[in-house]
Amino acid sequence: MVDRDELRQQFHDAFSGADYPVKNQMDLVPALPNGPATRFDSGDFSMTAMELATKLGGHQEFPYEDPDSLVDDVMDALDEQGEI
Repeated sequence: MVDRDELRQQFHDAFSGADYPVKNQMDLVPALPNGPATRFDSGDFSMTAMELATKLGGHQEFPYEDPDSLVDDVMDALDEQGEI
């Protein structure tokens, strides 16, 4: 089972170092500790940043002014797609 709070915190930690506003997914890459290979894990959920970008690209509404709004959209999209 996925711990949503833990997963949200992982996303927030990874994306908070970006220079906001971010205009596209590529603006986030320098902030990620392992670049596109950065992995997010919680319970039976495991996905790299690259996999997130591929699966959720149509759900994101760039630009984002802060990490909270970005993480909200990522969590909502994962929920909508049945990933969490």
